[in-house]
Amino acid sequence: MVIGTALRQTQPSSPIMVKIDEPKKDPTSGLADVLIGALGLSGVLFLIAVIAAMVFGSFLFWLRRQKPFDH
Repeated sequence: MVIGTALRQTQPSSPIMVKIDEPKKDPTSGLADVLIGALGLSGVLFLIAVIAAMVFGSFLFWLRRQKPFDH
C-alpha cells in the first residue's frame, strides 16, 4: 500500500530553480596560505628543537659541574 500512495503524489506545477554562485578566488591566495602555514610549522619545530637543545645542554653542564673528571 505504501507504493500506491507514492505513485499517486503529483508533481509540482513549476520546477524549482536553484542558482549556485561560486565565490571568486585569487589563484595566488591558495599558494600564499600554504607557504605561510609551512613556514609557521617549520618555525614551531625549529623553536622546539632549540629549546630541547638548550635544556639538554644545561643538563649536561650541570652534570659535569656536579662530578668533575679526576685526571
